[in-house]
Amino acid sequence: MRGKAASGKTILFVCIACFLAGTLFSGQIWTRPSNHENTLQPSTPDCDHKRKLIEGRSVDVMEEVVKTHQAIKYLDKAVSKLEMELTASRRSQSGGKQMRKHNVQKAFVVIGINTAFSSKRRRDSIRETWLPRGNELKELEKEKGIVVRFVIGHSSTPGGVLDKAIDAEEAEHKDFLRLDHVEGYHELSTKTRLYFSTITSLWDADFYVKVDDDVHLNLGTLVSTLAKYRSRPRVYIGCMKSGPVLYQKGVKYHEAEHWKFGEEGNKYFRHATGQIYAISKDLATYISINWPILHKYANEDVSLGSWLLGLEVEHVDERSMCCGTPPDCDWKARTGNVCVASFDWSCSGICKSVERMKEIHKACGEGHGVVWNIEL
Repeated sequence: MRGKAASGKTILFVCIACFLAGTLFSGQIWTRPSNHENTLQPSTPDCDHKRKLIEGRSVDVMEEVVKTHQAIKYLDKAVSKLEMELTASRRSQSGGKQMRKHNVQKAFVVIGINTAFSSKRRRDSIRETWLPRGNELKELEKEKGIVVRFVIGHSSTPGGVLDKAIDAEEAEHKDFLRLDHVEGYHELSTKTRLYFSTITSLWDADFYVKVDDDVHLNLGTLVSTLAKYRSRPRVYIGCMKSGPVLYQKGVKYHEAEHWKFGEEGNKYFRHATGQIYAISKDLATYISINWPILHKYANEDVSLGSWLLGLEVEHVDERSMCCGTPPDCDWKARTGNVCVASFDWSCSGICKSVERMKEIHKACGEGHGVVWNIEL
């Protein structure tokens, strides 16, 4: 401040020099990429390389996903089985008494043929066609794990003429399962509950089947069909339907509790038709454990569907289990699509099954050796 005052030219020169120096310095900063920018913007060849690695591994990843999904299904079935066995064990010990243990036999499938005292000719027609007899029936059970029995209870007068007739038939053929149940058409739901409760205590099987005695069945095709669902837990297999709830009194299949299904004209929930159906072991075990509190509707197939409705169950609509009689099942057999079961919808079974079972078996049967050649 005490020196000489700078001239105007000098000040102007210094300002211009500072401006030029600042401009040069700023330009160098903006044109030089920072290390940070280099980090965020990888080179194009590096991007292509990583993309190729990801695409190359996509197939392997999908294979691992499929394997993991299969493993989860197997584990789900194992857990379900353990849960059912644990519940059954707790129930057997809850009474405080030691219950007698049966020698439970291993099997792949137990097939119960629902029959009645008046159906001897139907049973004979089945023995003469699709059901092995005598030693063959025993060998089928021993070698293939396929158990087949006619299922029947007793009369209202135990030890009477009807029961003695069944005793004599059993002594001859050895193909009955007797239930502690009073036979009667309107007691089919009760019989079904008791059937599953009984067979699960006698056989440890993957599947349990119920079939009527006026239905044609191909045993080998049935077993092959069930084997497809062996790894799945809680499977309910049959021809699924949803018929009308019949509220009119006096009609066949009248539903006394129709009001539970809503307004008149409503339909039932999806369930397998009663001529034939199959359930997996965990579902049969559930029924055997809870049968005292399972509600019975007028129709047995509706009752079974209601017992499984609130559970985590896979409903399998298997249409080969409800083929029509010839020409339907005959045509399908000729094209290589052999039916599991055949019957007439109009009769809820084969119309005049005693007279027609042989001709249907000849036209739609799978052949004698099929069931023996199945590998499980």
